[in-house]
Amino acid sequence: MTIATASRPANRKKNKRSVALHGSSGSDIDVRLVARSIAQAAMEILAGTRPVQQLSRSLDAQCYLALQHRVALTREHAARTRGLLQPHRSPMVRSVRACSISESICEASIVVSEERRSRAIAMRLERCDGIWRVTALEIG
Repeated sequence: MTIATASRPANRKKNKRSVALHGSSGSDIDVRLVARSIAQAAMEILAGTRPVQQLSRSLDAQCYLALQHRVALTREHAARTRGLLQPHRSPMVRSVRACSISESICEASIVVSEERRSRAIAMRLERCDGIWRVTALEIG
């Protein structure tokens, strides 16, 4: 029995997906690292282990207010259930995918696992004055 495999043509190049964009200082900044740290921080904020003010420079005003509102709702729900549920325990970022829309705009999808479930986070990042800022944030 012979097994035939298709070979890759010699002139075909490998597609290398890279989302590293140049910052204002000229050094490469990988958007996936920025998205990862913001997603981790957002989950810790929802868990109540980190103050929301720590993301004030990374989120635009609308996203910041929406996150503050969600934190308030989460705390209110926890108070109603008398603290029996501890949401968002030990969140860990499992994967980050980023797509470059333009030179200064990227979108990222992040999978975060907790003890009992996994969540998806989607964000749009825009570079302004060399700093990546989240302009849209959805936490599932």
